[in-house]
Amino acid sequence: MTETKNNNGLKVLAALLGVVLLGVIIYTVSLYQDKKKTEADLTTEKELVVEDLNSLKSEYDKAILESNATNEELVSARDNIARYIDSVKTMKTDISSLSKYRRQVGVLKAERSKLLKQVDSLTKSNTMIAMQRDSTYVELEKQTVFNDSLVVQNTSLAQAVERGSALNLTKINVDAVRERNNGKLVSVTRARSTEKFKICFTVADNVIAEAGDREFYLEALDPQGNVVGQSMSKTNENGASITYTKATSFYFENKTLDICDYVNKPSGDFQKGEYMVNVYDDKLTLLGTSQFILK
Repeated sequence: MTETKNNNGLKVLAALLGVVLLGVIIYTVSLYQDKKKTEADLTTEKELVVEDLNSLKSEYDKAILESNATNEELVSARDNIARYIDSVKTMKTDISSLSKYRRQVGVLKAERSKLLKQVDSLTKSNTMIAMQRDSTYVELEKQTVFNDSLVVQNTSLAQAVERGSALNLTKINVDAVRERNNGKLVSVTRARSTEKFKICFTVADNVIAEAGDREFYLEALDPQGNVVGQSMSKTNENGASITYTKATSFYFENKTLDICDYVNKPSGDFQKGEYMVNVYDDKLTLLGTSQFILK
């Protein structure tokens, strides 16, 4: 009887232990499943944090590329996010760490919005400055063109005034002459009878020209093209030069003026043939030419 009771007690105890063991197994399995689920959730959450950080980094990369000049604040913020991404990828996954990085993502998003607004404002300001600069360049270009036009006009006007103020001859005449005993000069045509050349020319009136002392140069050339009499030379400011026989000075008062001067016979008689006389002004511009023949 007693042995039967003991057996029954052992059976009850074994049943209880089995129930307890089953409960422990069920609880352990449940804990394991919860751990796996928690780890999976943490991994997913970690991936979401990395995704958010990568998205922020891409936005900074885009803003840096679109910026005309390198923005140090954007570059620094982008580099910080890159470091956060590396930290999240290598960190041990736990709720505390993920919560910290989740909060940091929120801070970084707020910072991104602030920085991008600043960059946008700066970009607009730079665009406005560039537009104003371009407008200024256009105005300067217009002013330069206008000034160049004025210079051309002034130069043309100065040249026109210079041309207009230049003296001109309306007549030039050369006579071969000899002097009679009474002092009167008479025209001759023969070389042996010629004692000098009488060169007369008329300076046209010119109200633009400046009144004052002037000097013209007479160039008398014999039949061989040699300068008659004493040969002298004159060079102007442009480097052009002439050889002349005589310089004639006079005072010009803007009115028509008749001038005569003489070229004396050189040593020996004049030669037979064709002679030429040229008249130059003080700038060595040829004003007139006359040709004649001595028999």
